[in-house]
Amino acid sequence: MPRLRPVTGTQPDGPSPPGDSAGLGEHGPEPGVTRPPRGGSAPWAGKVAVVASAQEPVSREATADSTFGAGLPAWLGRLGNVRNVVRQEMISRQLGKHLPKHPVRVLDVGAGQGTQSIRLARAGHQVLAVEPDPVMRAVFQAALRAEPAEVRDLLMLRDGSVGDLAEVTGGKVYDTVVFLGVLMYLPASQPVIAELAAHVAPGGFLTLAVRTTTSAIWRPAARQDWQAALAAFSEYDLARAEGRDMRYINEIGTTARADDLAALTALATACGLQLENWYGVRIAVDPDELDPPPPSDPRQLPYLNPPLPEES
Repeated sequence: MPRLRPVTGTQPDGPSPPGDSAGLGEHGPEPGVTRPPRGGSAPWAGKVAVVASAQEPVSREATADSTFGAGLPAWLGRLGNVRNVVRQEMISRQLGKHLPKHPVRVLDVGAGQGTQSIRLARAGHQVLAVEPDPVMRAVFQAALRAEPAEVRDLLMLRDGSVGDLAEVTGGKVYDTVVFLGVLMYLPASQPVIAELAAHVAPGGFLTLAVRTTTSAIWRPAARQDWQAALAAFSEYDLARAEGRDMRYINEIGTTARADDLAALTALATACGLQLENWYGVRIAVDPDELDPPPPSDPRQLPYLNPPLPEES
């Protein structure tokens, strides 16, 4: 999960690990100005085209091209399985490292079934969750109804999407903007990142969970599915030659898009954000092709999301 710092901050050395990445970033005081990264680009990143101007808007009609809908039943059917439980726990812990102790305002765009929104509200943060799909909103609302009143009072769920965020938010900015596991289903990253960055308050940050080109290639190789790994390499080379993003079929059987981490970082820079840190997410579960149900022994369940150690 990458993290973006203010433009006066430093950027970590070295290449990124494979797996889904999630980025956290702070809105810099001088949009478009960043400190150059140390250590150069990752050896597998290759050369990428410069992203377009950050001022090009995105329409909600463009988000209707999302490819997620075809995989929605599979996604909902696996929410309780090990892969998703571990993923949600890792993202929650990674995000928690960068949140202050005091309550902040959070905008969760593409909030889905509400896992992270509800966790943030439980921690005392004021959350506006935005989700365009009525089925996902219904699942979210069902989960929210099971929460105590003090959590429900901190969370508002609205119909909306990238492309009409200003209409949903009234133009407000937020200390934390969350966009997890959505970008890979949209046609392009540039207009989406620009719109999200505009909703980050000074001193706040944007967090993303994305699929990188590295992980799209690494996963089949880690599973020793050599035919799929060779096909992924071929698609990566073809996408570069054609000047487009790499495509792949994901775990819920739908077409998705992979971002080059260097290009995504450059795009964030153009929008006044700077990479602060990133983390691998799916690296913990992707090598195993199977997605088992949770353990039948209730004594083993706490080990999927054990409590965080107490700070001294």
